[in-house]
Amino acid sequence: MRCCIPTLLAVIAVLVSAVHGAFLRLERSIPLSHRTEVAELRARDRARHARMLSGIVDLAVQGTSDPNTVGLYYTKVKMGTPPKEFNVQIDTGSDILWVNCNTCSNCPQSSELGIELNFFDTVGSSTAALVSCTDPICTTGVQGASAECSTRANQCSYSFKYGDGSGTAGYYVSDALYFNLIVGQTPLPPVNSSATIVFGCSIYQSGDLTKTDKAVDGIFGFGPGALSVVSQLSSRGITPKVFSHCLKGDGDGGGILVLGEIKESSIVYSPLVPSQPHYNLNLQSIAVNGQPLPINPAVFATSNDRGTIVDCGTTLAYLVQEAYDPLVTAITTAVSQSAQQTNSKGSQCYLVTTSIGDIFPLVSLNFEGGASMILKPEQYLMHNGYREGAEMWCIGFQNVQEGVSILGDLVLKDKIVVYDLAHQRIGWANYDCSLSVNVSVTTSKDEYINGGQLSVSSSAIRVLSNLLSVSIVALSLYIMLV
Repeated sequence: MRCCIPTLLAVIAVLVSAVHGAFLRLERSIPLSHRTEVAELRARDRARHARMLSGIVDLAVQGTSDPNTVGLYYTKVKMGTPPKEFNVQIDTGSDILWVNCNTCSNCPQSSELGIELNFFDTVGSSTAALVSCTDPICTTGVQGASAECSTRANQCSYSFKYGDGSGTAGYYVSDALYFNLIVGQTPLPPVNSSATIVFGCSIYQSGDLTKTDKAVDGIFGFGPGALSVVSQLSSRGITPKVFSHCLKGDGDGGGILVLGEIKESSIVYSPLVPSQPHYNLNLQSIAVNGQPLPINPAVFATSNDRGTIVDCGTTLAYLVQEAYDPLVTAITTAVSQSAQQTNSKGSQCYLVTTSIGDIFPLVSLNFEGGASMILKPEQYLMHNGYREGAEMWCIGFQNVQEGVSILGDLVLKDKIVVYDLAHQRIGWANYDCSLSVNVSVTTSKDEYINGGQLSVSSSAIRVLSNLLSVSIVALSLYIMLV
């Protein structure tokens, strides 16, 4: 009987991995006192959006819950054998997970973010394997323009070029990705689980990617493409085909990112626009204090150069001019008796001597399917210091002359956002992201993740006996403010 104990523990660990999630605590690494000009935020976002609209996978993430700072969200992942830890940016606007290779000629060697940079070594990992041109996942990548193939070397590679002059190139590798599994209230200790995935190994970078000020080890793409980690894991039944995040917008920031479905009774859903490379929704109208604005719905219709994208990698939020102008006019009219209008570097601003929640209206973004995203004043305004003894608040939405409207962290903060790829929809609900969230595990009771901590209800042991095949992976986000 004693000889069977290791085997039994191994089996239990596997079963636990089917119902428990991996997590890391989310922190803000730089104080909130550091400020960045809105013009710089706009410039960075414009560069990002130019890349997105060109259909090229984007890598340069800028985004934080505080629009007055330049930040990036990242999580720690372990890959290879023996496992090596990498800090990778979180980006819903791209598909590929890639990290810097040890053979990279011009990748940053240090980071001003206070983190140690690591490099992946294909020779140093005993489980690493190069992806050949004949591998089905390479064929899929080539069809989706996220991979290319050198018939001479029979090696599946990638080369992403960006409109701002930056870019990266490398090759695809297959190796183990590890999850730290927290059992919570069960008597079992934390266990590790792993899955073999395909990811990029960068050997060349250019432009902003070579700079040290915001250098990390790579990018973790959460886009809808076949090469994303979410797609790879869900296609094998390792995780559900859904992920969720809740980004805390005040205090020390932080939040949680879950490869699974956060359940909340107030979540409303809108269908994704089919066959799009990004997370496009059909925005139909905008209302201020319940009054619809005079906007032609056609300006939101999805086409090659129009539509509405949900992107947590964008710092601010952007509306086409036909929608931006009526929105600003309606907000200004609503506060005309309580706030003094002013302008700051091209932004419509207001001088306020009382709480913005008392005088500014609610803004409603109304989507297909009857789902409305209700924005409180702090979710569309940015605090911009003081003037004449009053606080200055500015409209956070930015005006784009034409093109795509983009909903970034300005409006996504303090919300549960669920990317339900299985049912091709996105859901959201206003939420205090410092509280626990319920995560669905299909046939069992909910599990609870509290600010990056995963605890499990007493039904967890019963869940093990049901041999659930789907796990929930919860990754906390680290927020860095530059």
